Amino acid sequence: MNYTEDKLFDRIKFQEEALEIGEYENCVFRQCDFSNTNLSEIKFIDCEFIGSNLSLAVLTKTAFRDIKFNECKMLGLHFENCNEFGLSFTFENCQLNHSSFYKTIIKKTTFKNSQLKEVDFTECELTGSIFENCDLSNAKFDNANIERVDFRTAFNYSIDPELNRIKMAKFSMQGIPGLLNKYNIDIES
Repeated sequence: MNYTEDKLFDRIKFQEEALEIGEYENCVFRQCDFSNTNLSEIKFIDCEFIGSNLSLAVLTKTAFRDIKFNECKMLGLHFENCNEFGLSFTFENCQLNHSSFYKTIIKKTTFKNSQLKEVDFTECELTGSIFENCDLSNAKFDNANIERVDFRTAFNYSIDPELNRIKMAKFSMQGIPGLLNKYNIDIES
């Protein structure tokens, strides 16, 4: 199996030159295009993706361990298909619209300045995560564990406290309507 360490991959279109199945440790992928590629069974450990496009990539048994995604386009990804062992990442300035974290265990995950429109967090374990300045329009939280999650600067979310574990989660006053949407009441500031 291929093992690659401390390598910079710059501006590579992986549709033309497939990334070899193997383990990539402490590598940087800068402005690479992985869109519509198959990343199944590849292990990424302590890697950073900067300005890359991973939209609609296949993630069957893909390992993401301590990964940083920065300014990446990541539309329609199914993180529930990833290798769940050690699954951990941070997202900053990313577009994750239409992606799914169904039943994933991603405690203490940081989402910063990112778009998470129509993302599925059904039955997701998010304890202690942070959504800093994130757009959660039509994101689905159903039977999710969002205990101690920080939503104070997140916006456009709709979360039913009766359908999710919400103890000690943090919200701002501006976000309170997102917790009461189901009651169809008018809240004025």
